[in-house]
Amino acid sequence: MYTNTITVSSSTQMELLDITTSIKKEVKNSSINEGICHLYTPHTTAGLTINEGADPAVRTDIVAALNKMIPFNLNYQHLEGNSPAHLLSSFFGCSATIFLEKNSLKLGTWQNIYFCEFDGPRTRKIHLCIT
Repeated sequence: MYTNTITVSSSTQMELLDITTSIKKEVKNSSINEGICHLYTPHTTAGLTINEGADPAVRTDIVAALNKMIPFNLNYQHLEGNSPAHLLSSFFGCSATIFLEKNSLKLGTWQNIYFCEFDGPRTRKIHLCIT
């Protein structure tokens, strides 16, 4: 088993940060050929997702659609003022699991791994466990 924590920093309130390269490096460092890579972020206003990585416009479209689906200007009751970020975190979830084959992530041709920031800018953690 191999475990580690990586840190990411966001620069805007809502963005999808491509963490694929960082995760691939961790997989290589693990020397585990066959198994799973489990990712987990311990933040209630962030998430993880896997989606297209070939066209950066996909990330832009996702953020634009999320802003329409979960507005930031409703009369939320949560005193910190970041209820939309909590809702988005629940929508995406805080973990992702990817199979490993030949010491590589078994992602689809167009798939990348994204850390989803919903309450930035912030510095965040992603824990990983490779078995």
